[in-house]
Amino acid sequence: METGRRCLLFHLTVLSLMILCHGKDLFFNDKGNLILPGSYNIPWMAGIEDFRTLSLITIPGTHDSMALHGGPEAECQALPLRDQLRAGIRFLDLKVFAVDDTLYVMHGVMYQHSTLREVLDTVQAFLSEFKTEAVLIRVRPEFFDKSSVNQMVQSLIINNKHVWVSSGMPNMGQVRGKIVFVQQSTFTLGIPLIDTESKASIKVTDVKDKDNAIIKQLNQATDACGGDNVVLTFSSGTGFGTFWGMLLTPKRLAEKVNPWLNQYLRQFYPNQPRPCFGVIAMDFPGIDLIQTVLGLNWW
Repeated sequence: METGRRCLLFHLTVLSLMILCHGKDLFFNDKGNLILPGSYNIPWMAGIEDFRTLSLITIPGTHDSMALHGGPEAECQALPLRDQLRAGIRFLDLKVFAVDDTLYVMHGVMYQHSTLREVLDTVQAFLSEFKTEAVLIRVRPEFFDKSSVNQMVQSLIINNKHVWVSSGMPNMGQVRGKIVFVQQSTFTLGIPLIDTESKASIKVTDVKDKDNAIIKQLNQATDACGGDNVVLTFSSGTGFGTFWGMLLTPKRLAEKVNPWLNQYLRQFYPNQPRPCFGVIAMDFPGIDLIQTVLGLNWW
């Protein structure tokens, strides 16, 4: 009898550990291969009414979307761009560096093995396949010659009817199948942006403090939703450059924050209607966290 109890206890313990480990992977993903369930709804924006403006939609995004290279302190994502889009990501955060007539995608001084032209080609290929969707892109000029980036982007998209560069807030029906540029600071193409992030929330020494900062940012986002701006909240951060948080790389922080963020957002599911949070840009999001974010659009 005692042997049987010990055996049962052992199997329950193993099962619990498997569930816990698997659950973490659903919200945090550092694997470079995307495996979607057969029933996965890739074109989720098809369910958004045409009359809803983009500023009234909660949109899953990635922070430093192309930062797959450069080591632990530089890497913010694991999935390549095509897979991010298929997983449901609809906001891309890109830092670019202008050299001659080319815009290179960077993270700090690390080249991310892609140009902006290649990013746009990948996004447009996705939108050609899934015409109900729209992808928001924020371009952040880096280093020198920031003023030339607007003109260089315009030359990339000249005569392209599938790109939205107006500052007016469109509704969903106006931008299906289109890239929507988001403007801020030195980049002035597209719809204006409100960024809830502060310098204090970027550098992280304590995970609990980061959780509280995200709550504050999301509250600000809810208050600003529905206006003439896209509202952006980053759940990302790093301890690099601090003493107490030196081991908190973007990946290690996301491993802790992502399951918490999923639980925090899930508390709003009984709400009718559910709150709008604008764009939530994440590091290493798993598919269940992405589904939780976009699921806030229905009640």
